[in-house]
Amino acid sequence: MERFGFVGLPNAGKSSLYNALAGGGALAAPYAFATTDPNVGVAIVPDPRLDQLAEMSGSAKKLNARVEFTDIGGLVEGASKGEGLGNQFLAGIREVDAIVFVLRAFDNQDVPGPFEPLEHLRVVEIELALADLEAAERHHAKQVKAARGDTTLGALVAALERAVELLAEGTPLYRGDLDEETREALRPFFFLTNKPVLGVVNLGEEQLEDAEAIVAPVAHELAGAQIVPMCVQLEAEAALLPASERAELLEGLGLGEGALATFVNAAYRLMGLRTFFTTGEKESRAWTFSAGASAPECAGVIHTDFQRGFIRAETIFWKDLVAKGSWAAARSEGLVRSEGKDYRPVDGDVMEFRFNV
Repeated sequence: MERFGFVGLPNAGKSSLYNALAGGGALAAPYAFATTDPNVGVAIVPDPRLDQLAEMSGSAKKLNARVEFTDIGGLVEGASKGEGLGNQFLAGIREVDAIVFVLRAFDNQDVPGPFEPLEHLRVVEIELALADLEAAERHHAKQVKAARGDTTLGALVAALERAVELLAEGTPLYRGDLDEETREALRPFFFLTNKPVLGVVNLGEEQLEDAEAIVAPVAHELAGAQIVPMCVQLEAEAALLPASERAELLEGLGLGEGALATFVNAAYRLMGLRTFFTTGEKESRAWTFSAGASAPECAGVIHTDFQRGFIRAETIFWKDLVAKGSWAAARSEGLVRSEGKDYRPVDGDVMEFRFNV
């Protein structure tokens, strides 16, 4: 299950985004530090392809992929030095897979705080960098000591030394001049600024028509990151409605599939994630894998025995299977392929694994 940590200034909309994704449960109030304990939620990943496969197979169960997200208290300038509630919550997201910056663009006189997204970004980046600096200095000192008896640690010490230099300047590691090998060497230390970054720009309802222009400076500043414009308050309100009413409201407001689908699609692109399916009378299920994974590695997502004893994967693209109406019909027309260990599954593959252990 992929894990995302929400970071932003007070009143940026983190708790409302949590509610939009989880369907409620977090206190969203127009004052700073309404969140004093991290909220952790799990949401299913909507996928119309899985819906169609489950209907085709008459599945007794349908199991969507899931994502986990953590909403922490708002950061303020000087948090690393104890301002506001300090950076006490950051430990709660050290092990997430990606950081989500929630950046406020809406202007509401009843909700205090700045409403310039780039100002929000400046503050949270500095505070994350300074929080990482403390950890980097500690790890660097420890590895320098260990390297006295182990010369193989020289490259790691150098990587940590460069990380300390960047972070001391307030520069997040993802903005630094680190090559991929160095960033990979630093991953075991769970630095917050060494993670993939996704930005959610929180708009007012009246700003939706100008979303592209409002988001452009953030996209430029965070070049390479996925940036999602969203009216978080509307999405949170829609999340509390029954599914049919929610779809009608979102369509009427021009919000498409809604926050969860928008967020997950952006997150999957950011992290290079793909989905394959299994389907039958007992259940239809969506499984998440990394782009470029082999067929045995995808089998291992289901169970390690499947990977260990992998023989082949009976494979068909989901749309072709739905069009034929059953595995039997698809096989009779020669549409089901038998793929071996070298096959690299693509997003939307439906697979049945043959294995022997």
